[in-house]
Order: sequence, then structure tokens, then C-alpha cells
Amino acid sequence: MSSAMRILLVDDHAVVRAGFRTLLENQADLRVVAEAENGEAACRQFVEHAPDVVIMDLSLPGIGGLEAIRRIVARQSDARILAFSMHEDTVFVEQALQAGARGYIGKSSAPVELVEAVRQIANGNIYIDPDIAQRLAFQKTKGGDSPFDGLSTREFEICCLLAEGLSVNEISQRLSLSYKTIANYSTQIKSKLEVGTAAELARLAIRHGIVNA
Repeated sequence: MSSAMRILLVDDHAVVRAGFRTLLENQADLRVVAEAENGEAACRQFVEHAPDVVIMDLSLPGIGGLEAIRRIVARQSDARILAFSMHEDTVFVEQALQAGARGYIGKSSAPVELVEAVRQIANGNIYIDPDIAQRLAFQKTKGGDSPFDGLSTREFEICCLLAEGLSVNEISQRLSLSYKTIANYSTQIKSKLEVGTAAELARLAIRHGIVNA
């Protein structure tokens, strides 16, 4: 067990974490050394346990998965993080990689896919779910960029929260940023997306599969 790859598992659902832990620890070379249910806890557990690989859900309470990835990578640039999400739209993949993730797979992937992704990333490789990678390549080829591609990681995270109906005040509390900072981001995001209101932003996000209707 001393040579097993050490994993930090981050997901806000305890039952989901239990299932993934069982799957991973059925492999002789993998061991879950810590779990976290939100982005803040993920950052703390990363510092405490120094795992070889972090499996990070993107839809987390608090600062969220993208910001947690960004903070971990800011602390340790060679951190090996696998984004593991229900979101399979290519814009989420691009944002996760931009934040510093080394790989991305969807939660609908076969269990063997998760195991392979962890091993590849632990060995220093990049791993993207083959189906998602194919869609990424196709999108680049046809030039079908999403209007959300031009947003920074922070802007994209705040955009998603705005599209979900959270107020500027609620977002400032969740992300521990000032009201003025979030208000400025909101203005920048709307300008980049060429929308005038939060309702228009939400409709655009729903149309592109960023949030559910």
C-alpha cells in the first residue's frame, strides 16, 4: 500500500464519494487518503495530505470546483487534478483546463475510465474523456466557439452563479469577495456576452447548456 497513488476525493455528496472510494480502492495501486465536500475543504485537505491526484467535482457549494482548482494550482503549480463533472459541455472542459486541471471526464463515463484517468494523471500525463476530446476537436475544426469561451475562469464561475439566479450579494458571500468586486465582474461578464440583464444572461446560459432550465 505504501506505493499506492494517494487520492483526494472531492464531491459534495457523501453517497457519491463512498461509491467512488470503493471503486478506486478496489484497485491495488490506488488509495483514497482524504475526502472533501466543498472547495474550501478541498484546499485544506490538499495542504494537509499532499495527495498524488485530486479528483475534483466542479459543482460544489462554497467557492466551487473551478476556484478550488485555481487555488490549489496557485499554491502548487504541478498539482495533478482531474476534473470529474456532470457537465460535459466543452466550455466546462476548457475552463477546467484553464484553471489548471490536468484532465477531465464526465460522470457518465464508465468506471474503468475514471481509474484510467487517475493513473494517467498520476504519471504526469493529460487525460480527457475520449468522447469529450472528440467533441472539443470537432468544435475547434468547425470554429463553433461558445460565447462563454472568452470569459476568464473567475468570470465563468460568477457567470454560472448569476445564471442560476443568485444575487450579487449572495455571490459575494459565497466567494468571500466584496459586493463591489462581484458587481464589477457582473458588468464585465454582461459586456463580454453582449447581454443587458441577468435574465438575458440566464437564457443564453440555458441555450448553451451551461445551466439547466
